Amino acid sequence: MAQDLEFNKNEDKLKLMVSDIKQKLEKIHLGGGEKRIEKHKAKGKMTARERVAYLLDKNRPQIEIGAFAGYDMYAEHGGCPGGGVVVVMGYVKGRICLIVANDATVKAGAWFPITGKKNLRAQEIAMENKIPIIYLVDSAGVYLPMQDEIFPDKEHFGRIFRNNAIMSSMGITQISAIMGSCVAGGAYLPIMSDEALIVNKTGSIFLAGSYLVKAAIGENIDNETLGGATTHCEISGVTDYKSEDDPDALRTIQTIMDKIGESNKAGFSRTEPAKPAKDEKEIYGLLPVDRTKQYDMKAIIERLVDNSEFEEYKEGYGKTIVTGYARIDGWAVGIVANNREMIKTKTGEMQFGGVIYSDSADKASRFIANCNQKKIPLVFLQDVSGFMVGSRSEHGGIIKDGAKMVSTMANSVVPKFTIIIGNSYGAGNYAMCGKAYDPRLIVAWPTANLAVMGGAQAAKVLLQIETASLKAKGEEITPEVEKELLDRITASYEKQTKPEYAAARLWTDAIIDPLQTRTWISMGIEAANHAPIEKAYNPGVIQA
Repeated sequence: MAQDLEFNKNEDKLKLMVSDIKQKLEKIHLGGGEKRIEKHKAKGKMTARERVAYLLDKNRPQIEIGAFAGYDMYAEHGGCPGGGVVVVMGYVKGRICLIVANDATVKAGAWFPITGKKNLRAQEIAMENKIPIIYLVDSAGVYLPMQDEIFPDKEHFGRIFRNNAIMSSMGITQISAIMGSCVAGGAYLPIMSDEALIVNKTGSIFLAGSYLVKAAIGENIDNETLGGATTHCEISGVTDYKSEDDPDALRTIQTIMDKIGESNKAGFSRTEPAKPAKDEKEIYGLLPVDRTKQYDMKAIIERLVDNSEFEEYKEGYGKTIVTGYARIDGWAVGIVANNREMIKTKTGEMQFGGVIYSDSADKASRFIANCNQKKIPLVFLQDVSGFMVGSRSEHGGIIKDGAKMVSTMANSVVPKFTIIIGNSYGAGNYAMCGKAYDPRLIVAWPTANLAVMGGAQAAKVLLQIETASLKAKGEEITPEVEKELLDRITASYEKQTKPEYAAARLWTDAIIDPLQTRTWISMGIEAANHAPIEKAYNPGVIQA
């Protein structure tokens, strides 16, 4: 009975968290708000989301990358919902591809620093997987008040056009539609694509608009004559197709996509997809509300994999990490997951769940190497507090074993996918394929926490630093002052560990309902299957 009560409490809490994320997404989807949407549509234009929806095949799965980008950021500039751009992986005429659509209702589609980062992430996904990318351009260019944070550095605005050139040399299809403003340096993006369309009367492209032309050389000219559809389709030859309106442009893109030939495949194993035999929805009740509580990760895995079939590797050894083979939507996968149960080893040692010990790191390393040998994509399920500390672990060589795990994982040539279920702390984040280790896709459940260490420990360390600083200034630290400081530090730190904070900065690609996990992994592997593995697996020098 107590178990049922616990299950129901967990279920209610996680469903509320999922609902909260969905409500936040609904607000983000409004971009600059309803008034700006009305103004935008009054010009005869579709919104960014309407354009994406029109372009995509109906009744096929899709995933949105970076919807939370810019969340709760740039308040002094009026915010930047979604980073001012919509990025979706979906299907156009049956072909998996990426769509990048500027949202002109957010600061006229101007580029904030996070906009640049999100566009680069989209291009990175296209390049890694060798899948087509479609740009729906409607942007005023760089957001000038923040130009120093978006213009000159390696990972800034200019990298976009460098990637256009690199993708072209890689044979990756790029199609652009100019559906609104396309100004200055931004004008190179569509014209460096394979094919460029422009919408009559609403689309325009030029290095400098009419006001700047007047100021620079004294010429009087209107924007339409300077860089409209007629000019570029009939005089300059800059654009390839003249479209009468947004739907006409989108239909032309569909026609082009329909003619693209097949590419070589990586050859990952896929059989007939099957649903999990155990009810996926039970995940809501199995994951504890209290993030310090134990739970059985294998029970979660059985609700994510086809037929709930999981072939565990080294089941009796290194039990704080679970490894094994399964299928997700038909695709073969190797799963590396943190186990959150307290473990008693055969030698009588007690091991804390969610912590990586020498034996579990050793097991994970061997399993990762096996998956590379067998050409099986890797899925990491993170709920990790870090590596074990203390004299026993240090003397046992935990650093050496941890380094081995990082080496085998970092050098993997098979695609990696990371799902952050719970904690993602410190070096545990790294070893379990955090963002720095090139997962093809990385997503978080609403229960995720990302930080260098847990909130309680971090707050106490930060409190010591703060109190030492205040005492050095001669201030008296009473118990009341200390409590007030601790509460403030804890609240600030915990805000930074929330999945929204991470997703806003694109440390993760999305915050998802646990029931969307299979779709993300399946579409991710399908995309990855378009990029044959060209590099031999070599984990480098390993401390045995």
